[in-house]
Amino acid sequence: MDLERRRTEQRPGYLVKRVQQMLRHASDEELRQSGLSISQYTVLRAVADHPGVSSAELARLCFVTRQSLQDVLSGLRTHELVVVAEQPTGGRARPVRLTPAGEHRLELADKVVDTVERRMLAGLSPDDRGRLTMLLTRCAENLTHPH
Repeated sequence: MDLERRRTEQRPGYLVKRVQQMLRHASDEELRQSGLSISQYTVLRAVADHPGVSSAELARLCFVTRQSLQDVLSGLRTHELVVVAEQPTGGRARPVRLTPAGEHRLELADKVVDTVERRMLAGLSPDDRGRLTMLLTRCAENLTHPH
């Protein structure tokens, strides 16, 4: 069926956004018990995956503006889950890193998010999960590097 003739609910872009919104909502609901929002979790996960990352790069990794990132970092710093270097280590970038408390909170939150993702993927075979990951990666690459 031609993309222009599909109902909104059948369009791939709509379905990706719907899943993303539902995943965010379910994750936020489940993470609330650990005292984190999905935005805070995303920042903690990105800092753990990219030790010493700058705030600018962290904002890009988390798909947020620098101002939004600063708001999230402020809350994480207040709860002593991350530290931002007082002085730049190179150029103007001030690296962000997890504290031991942040590492512990992230470990607990990872389990929560894993559970939500397992629920989202229920009924998909391992091959289907791999194919889904590959297809979504390809879609992102197509939009990042148009042919």
